[in-house]
Amino acid sequence: MAENSNPTEALAVTTTKETTKTNKRIVENTKSDKGTQVRKYAGLLSIFTFVLSVLIIALAIWLLYMRDYDCEKLLRLPRLQMGIGIGLIFVSLISNIVVFLRPRFPVPGFFLVMVPLIVMFTMGLALVGANKMESRRLVATPMWFREKIRNHDDWENIKSCIFSSGTCDDLVSRSLNLKAFDFSIKKLSSIESGCCKPPSICQMEYVNATFWIKVDGAVDESQLQYSDCATWRNDPSSLCYNCGSCRRGFVRIMESKWRNLGVLLILMGLLLVIAHILLFVMVMWER
Repeated sequence: MAENSNPTEALAVTTTKETTKTNKRIVENTKSDKGTQVRKYAGLLSIFTFVLSVLIIALAIWLLYMRDYDCEKLLRLPRLQMGIGIGLIFVSLISNIVVFLRPRFPVPGFFLVMVPLIVMFTMGLALVGANKMESRRLVATPMWFREKIRNHDDWENIKSCIFSSGTCDDLVSRSLNLKAFDFSIKKLSSIESGCCKPPSICQMEYVNATFWIKVDGAVDESQLQYSDCATWRNDPSSLCYNCGSCRRGFVRIMESKWRNLGVLLILMGLLLVIAHILLFVMVMWER
């Protein structure tokens, strides 16, 4: 009886071993498949990160070579623009280096790239005027621009610069043959609308772009909201350069440019942060 049971036991042991080996192979194949998928996704993320870094370099070149807006130099903004451009180039280089060296130095590389990306994201929040990120001391933020135009000396310099730039003279030359209605529907820049013509609420009679006739009793100029109507002069050297609308027009142009830059910094910074976090998780998963 013992001799007859031995082959059965041997067969059972052999079957068990084969089953164990098969299960191990299945587990190994499953791990291999997961590892392959992780490497595939990591490769796609690396390509995505590289494309973002190329876009950042393009933005940096645009900042370095883009012409300054009228009178922007008086606020020393071109220096900030150049500084941000150079900083973006460094961010792009660091991002690519970290992606290339991520298998060797995942943790140091992760922290190395996170610092400039967080700075980039924070700078973007400040430029768009996010809550609690604004400050009169932070250059190119909306609050900083508003503070600049309140300063008498700063505004005198800006006002002189706007006059010297010939913005209003150019508007006159472009609208010589326009009638009142045609001029009223013409698209003007914020500075042209605020500095070269009286506000629409003044209800003045149009002669040309920079010459308007006041209509008696049209508005009550004693009211604060109509103070620009009393400030308006047909003198080409005065026009509405002392009006609140001129100050607001200048600020609106500056804010628009720097807010758009802030949005780009936020978007690219956020995408790169997410990409590098996912790459870091995948590298640690592979290990």
